Amino acid sequence: MAHAAAPTADGAEAPPKKGGGKKLILLALPLLLGGVGAGLWFSGMLPFGKSAEHTAEHAAAIGGHGGAQAPAAGQPAKPPVFLDLPEVLTNLNVTGRRATFIRLKAKLELASESDAAAIQAAMPRLLDLFQTYLREMRPEELRGSQGTYRLREELRNRASLAASPARIQDVLFVEMIVQ
Repeated sequence: MAHAAAPTADGAEAPPKKGGGKKLILLALPLLLGGVGAGLWFSGMLPFGKSAEHTAEHAAAIGGHGGAQAPAAGQPAKPPVFLDLPEVLTNLNVTGRRATFIRLKAKLELASESDAAAIQAAMPRLLDLFQTYLREMRPEELRGSQGTYRLREELRNRASLAASPARIQDVLFVEMIVQ
């Protein structure tokens, strides 16, 4: 849209006002900054917020200690305590006629040696929770590293529930075969 030149008091026409570019920049700049901020927020690159908390938890869980804190300076690190679980063999939830099975050998990483006795006492309950959960899983839920990670988290939560006051830091897969 072209602006007509406004006549001045002496009859000469003044040049048209040039402020449209500044208005456009003032309107576009906040939108651009908001878009960049949203992209950084959702990608987890900002050092605060929900995404950063999730990333820190995920890094701690993958770091091999299952979220355990490092010992204070001067204290010797306690060796990890592992407890073998009996092999679990169960069928998965499939809609076709052909049965699909999972065979799982795992170890529990415990917070202390004293937790092993409590877990041994709760082993029937623990295996029941594992079997029940695995029977409801579909084979496609176990595909890829994300499926394995999700299975590890669910089994750790169920083991912690079954052996409660004992602290289970992680579930380690020795062998997992889906057939």
